[in-house]
Order: sequence, then structure tokens, then C-alpha cells
Amino acid sequence: MRLEVNGKIHELDAPPDMPLLWALRDLLSLTGTKFGCGAALCGACTVHVDGEPTRSCVLPLSALAGKKITTIEGVGATPLGKKVQDAWVAEDVPQCGYCQSGQIMSAIALLGAKPQPSDEDISTALNGNLCRCGTYNRIRKAIHRAAGS
Repeated sequence: MRLEVNGKIHELDAPPDMPLLWALRDLLSLTGTKFGCGAALCGACTVHVDGEPTRSCVLPLSALAGKKITTIEGVGATPLGKKVQDAWVAEDVPQCGYCQSGQIMSAIALLGAKPQPSDEDISTALNGNLCRCGTYNRIRKAIHRAAGS
């Protein structure tokens, strides 16, 4: 199987029904994408597939032919990704940090679609990303900082 991840082509020897999450973590050693629930409910495993935030824990490799995958390890190479990551640091968002890669991936997709999001836009876009530590106010603040608002 051929997979494009963070701009690089990888040849993987993996079953077509393997979830993308496990290919990223176990075969490509890209461990920034986290396993949370395994049912696409918590958002910890969020990556971008062709620019769209996608839950990698339930996405089989067979669905990814010809698609471009971006993980948390790759977003800093883009101006928007770097801006969001810098805002996360400036606002001291993470506590435990477990959910943060998924939160950042969703935030980048939001800002790519809506450069000046309202609080409601942020709530809607990040609705499926859970944070056990409750850093939602800092997440919102970081998104507004990255938007320059």
C-alpha cells in the first residue's frame, strides 16, 4: 500500500482494513496522533485527509488511495499550522496534552475555512474533540490569537 503522509510517499506492508492511526503510530513511528476511544468520538486521533479533519482510528487504509494525509508532525511546516502551534504555546493550552494534537488539527482546519471564527464557530468545529483537563477556554483563546483577533 502506498500512502502520502506529510508530503512523503511511504510504501506500507499492511492489511487494507488496518486503521490509519495504527499505520501512523506503529509502521511510520508518527506517535503525535493519539489513540483515545477507538470509535471516532473523542478527536484525539484527528489528522487531515486532503485538508479535512478526519478521525484516523476508524479510517481503513483502503480508503486512502491517492489522498494526502497530514499529521501533527507535519502541520508546523505550513504558515497556518505554525501560527496555531505558536498560539498554543503562547496561551499555555495543554495540561496533560493528550488531546492537544487532535485539537490543533481541528483548529487548523477551522482557521483554514474561516480565518476569523466566532466563539460559536470554534465550538462547532471542535465539538467532537474532548479534553479531560477542561482546557477549552485556553483552546478558544489560542484559536482567537492565531486568527489575530
